[in-house]
Amino acid sequence: MKYYRIHTQDTAYYTNQPRGLFTAVWKLVEADILTEEEQKEYWKNREYFEKALPVPPFYADGNPDRAVTWFKNNENGDRIFEEMTFYKDMAKKYGVKLYISECCELPGEVVYEDDFQIAVKNVNDKAHVTTSELF
Repeated sequence: MKYYRIHTQDTAYYTNQPRGLFTAVWKLVEADILTEEEQKEYWKNREYFEKALPVPPFYADGNPDRAVTWFKNNENGDRIFEEMTFYKDMAKKYGVKLYISECCELPGEVVYEDDFQIAVKNVNDKAHVTTSELF
C-alpha cells in the first residue's frame, strides 16, 4: 500500500517531523492571522473532521510516542484528503508552502491504524520516501 503525508517544511518541536497540514493551519488560527469569518469556518471544518476522520487515541494521552499520521492511498484516505479544501485554501492564501511525502512501504513503526490513516513512530530512515511540492 502507498502512504502519503501533507506537511510544511517546518519541523514540529514535539515530533521532530515536518508539521502536518492540520497543525499548520491551526498555527495560523493561533497567531490570529485568519479573518473572523475564516476562523469561524476553521472551527466548523475542525468539528467536521474530528467526526469524519478518526482521531488517534494517543492524542488524548499527549502523543507519548511522538507519532505522526500518514494517509492511506485508498478510497477513504483519498476522499478525506480531497475534502480538506478549506485547509489547503488557507495554506495557499497565507503563503504556507505544502509538500507531499509518499512511501510505498511503512514509513515507521505503526502505533495506530484505521481505514483512513496510519500513525507511526520511529521513522524508518531506510524507507524510500519521495517528497515534492504540493503547491
